[in-house]
Amino acid sequence: MGMWITSVCALHCMLLPILIPLVPLIASTFVASAWFERTILTFSILVGFVALFIGFHQYHRQLYPLYSLTLGGLIYWNKDIFGHSYEPFTIALGALFIIAAHIANLRLCKKCKTCEKC
Repeated sequence: MGMWITSVCALHCMLLPILIPLVPLIASTFVASAWFERTILTFSILVGFVALFIGFHQYHRQLYPLYSLTLGGLIYWNKDIFGHSYEPFTIALGALFIIAAHIANLRLCKKCKTCEKC
């Protein structure tokens, strides 16, 4: 067991200086690609929609958190509509709408006085 752990340690020590410079290169080609970003955004919006729909259905019956989530997702999806220089502002605006949707949903769920689950 000691020889096996020592061998793994030696392999780790030899490969780590090679792998550390390669990680940003691999990550920038994979994580920074448009399809990856759109996939993560789509998955996030779907999860957010499910969370907000549960709050809507079980607690408050208010649609505006869902509207805010949809608007934020559309803004974020079309982040380059005003050009590359305005992209960070467009992303921030879309993210703010998404965050506002979750905050509104949480507050509406906490204000619920008619249901037993609160």
